[in-house]
Amino acid sequence: MVCLAIAMLTLLVLNCRAQIQNQPPLPGQRPPAGVAPDDVWQQQQRKEMEKKANLQRQEEIKKDSEKLLELATELKQSVDKSSENTLSLDVIKKAEQIEKLAKAVKEKMKGP
Repeated sequence: MVCLAIAMLTLLVLNCRAQIQNQPPLPGQRPPAGVAPDDVWQQQQRKEMEKKANLQRQEEIKKDSEKLLELATELKQSVDKSSENTLSLDVIKKAEQIEKLAKAVKEKMKGP
């Protein structure tokens, strides 16, 4: 009975040590044994770069969405000005611009 308790306690301690070693160090702490400080720094830098890239992507989506709204408004105005028998080249070009920009926004929304 005592041996079983010791074995369970040993397994518990080993499990806790493994979990602690897999956690990144808190600021000001040394990394766990076997983990190079450079690895931790690289992971932090990678996360910061991913965050910055995501913010940049969101800004681009916002800017492109505003441009889409502007083009759609211009397209509507051009269509309203045209007659039922004439469709200006400007209307076709605006529609193509909208289509191209909409595809670009869709791809950016999917992410990296």
